[in-house]
Amino acid sequence: MSQALSQSLGGEWEGLCALYLPVTAEGSIWRYSRAPAPDDPEQGWKLHVSSTILAANKVMAAVAPFLRDRGIMFKAPSTLRELDRINCGLFYGYGQVGKFITVYPRSAAEAVDVARGLDRLTSGMRAPAVPFDLRYRPGSSVYYRYGAFKFAELENPDGTRTPALKDPDGNLVPDRREGAAAKPDWVADPLAAPPSEADDAPLASPLQTTFRVFRALTQRGKGGVYKAVDMSTGAPRFCVVKEGRRDGEIQWDGRDGRWRVEHEQRVLHSLRAAGVDVPRVYSSFELEGNYYLVTEFVAGATLQSLLDARRRRLSLPLVARYGVKLLALVARIHAAGWVWRDCKPSNIVVTSAGELRPLDFEGACPVNRPDPVPWATPPFIPPESRTEGQRSSGAGDDLYALGAVIYLLLTGQLPTEAPPAPVHRLRRNVPTPLGRLVSNLLDADPRRRPTAKDVSRALTELATPAAERRRGA
Repeated sequence: MSQALSQSLGGEWEGLCALYLPVTAEGSIWRYSRAPAPDDPEQGWKLHVSSTILAANKVMAAVAPFLRDRGIMFKAPSTLRELDRINCGLFYGYGQVGKFITVYPRSAAEAVDVARGLDRLTSGMRAPAVPFDLRYRPGSSVYYRYGAFKFAELENPDGTRTPALKDPDGNLVPDRREGAAAKPDWVADPLAAPPSEADDAPLASPLQTTFRVFRALTQRGKGGVYKAVDMSTGAPRFCVVKEGRRDGEIQWDGRDGRWRVEHEQRVLHSLRAAGVDVPRVYSSFELEGNYYLVTEFVAGATLQSLLDARRRRLSLPLVARYGVKLLALVARIHAAGWVWRDCKPSNIVVTSAGELRPLDFEGACPVNRPDPVPWATPPFIPPESRTEGQRSSGAGDDLYALGAVIYLLLTGQLPTEAPPAPVHRLRRNVPTPLGRLVSNLLDADPRRRPTAKDVSRALTELATPAAERRRGA
């Protein structure tokens, strides 16, 4: 159903682009309402109209005639897929999230008039927040910042180049697009709302009183993950605060960042009740429409960081031992009724005791109800599950991912080719049974992949020294 909706809305978007965005630029993801005019300003107040992929057509149909009738230049992505990538925050940078339609008013007065009209036309429409812009008003889909309209660069002392605009003296200065730099100090904000007593009232929240965030671990459209100190206990303790943003990275089926974090909370409770050693849930709360989940900070190093820090590959016995532990972990997750769908080295913490603890379950799905929406990183996703609309193989997804992890531990490379190169070509002395097992786990045909029981038997045998096997016999 979501694939059909994607195709339907995508076709509708093509028609809107032909009508309102006829100008294209080679090599650019953007389409423009018109070609630049000689009297267009070099810089000024940019307006950004935010939207989700589901509301984009409605937003464009509402605002494009308004902008076209005024002759104001504006741009938008060439496809809804590109809007999806923009709102993700990983492909074009976190600062681009939400920048669906960019409008270039010709004066500050026009910016004020147009912002008012855009806000009225998009009232009530779903939209992600634009991270570093100023918001026209609370709840608005319209954001703004001061910046360059025409491309200019400033050469830095180290030879790198930075986007630039001109200061009042005509000198090029950095056009800062990150952080809290939505306007230079020398520009007055014509769109700022007059201060009120409500603006001065302190907004108490758990992020101010209970959970003191001190480091952002990741930041993207669907939300951030932060390391924090939990002050609610007698002795402060480290914790992780996971943010699920309303309308953040919303998918074709309507699931957004908020849904993902609420879902992960349900999965974590279920897994811990079944005895799986996932992070403990400390708390959860809602703030400004977003959902926050506070969990245990799992001390240790991720398997990925251990690989990155080593100059040599892991020993074969250690690879086998990690494989046995991982398989046991995945088996417990499946027995609890869930498919992890994000088994990869960066989501596996190796504790000081050598135990493996799993992280990140927002993409998990029930074993008996596979999720048709692709999740996780492609090298760890089986080929049959990489295209939206293709039903995954359920628990088999995790076994394929396990094969990809062991392949990486053995060879130092990800299995990105199809089919992957046999491990014995990339590392000598790999036992034939282990190499065959990994190849079978990564087989393009899910029917030819081994069962969890077969994998467990083979890995246990490989991880057990020969002397111990003889004593056991």
